[in-house]
Amino acid sequence: MLLRPQQRTKLDDTDDRQFYSVPRFVTHVDEGFIDQLTQLYGNRLKPHSRILDMMSSYVSHLPEEREFAHVEGHGMNEEELARNPRFHHYFVQNLNENPQLPLPDQDFDAVLNCVSVQYLQYPEAIFSEIHRILKPGGIVIISFSNRMFFQKAIAAWRDGTEASRVELVKGYLKSVPGLSTPEVIANKSDVPTFLQMLGIGGSDPFYAVIAQRL
Repeated sequence: MLLRPQQRTKLDDTDDRQFYSVPRFVTHVDEGFIDQLTQLYGNRLKPHSRILDMMSSYVSHLPEEREFAHVEGHGMNEEELARNPRFHHYFVQNLNENPQLPLPDQDFDAVLNCVSVQYLQYPEAIFSEIHRILKPGGIVIISFSNRMFFQKAIAAWRDGTEASRVELVKGYLKSVPGLSTPEVIANKSDVPTFLQMLGIGGSDPFYAVIAQRL
């Protein structure tokens, strides 16, 4: 197993559904991060493809001019998902309770996860599911910064550094047979993390870890 039991723990171990019951119509990263992510999606996502936006909300940061055959949304708050204009369909599911996705094998060209991977307590199961639903040649893009709901992030993420979190996500991908060697895109901030957490100066660091189904 990639993670020891203690590494999967959260400071707030109450039911996640309670924590996410109130909609949050805000973006959790700054405009610089969002611009980089939208540009990355524009470069890597093919027009008219089928996409799963996992652990999403009311916005997906997809290029506005790009049309897709189907965008499936997933998240924990139905009000947020219902507000997302890019979704053709969505479903609510707590992946820490049930990691099995209600989706067919090899049905998606891309799986996206934006600033949410830090909340997965059983990432091995989730990344196996990502592989299952991807078509051969399909892509997975996991993007994140240094922001989080601290009380809901797992210990392995919460107690780590930005570098160790990149390695953690790479490890998630490498643990699944049939995914390519992970590619990392990193644009670090030159402002110390503790100042960023206080909202002082700099822009959010941008990380994306990418792999394809072989």
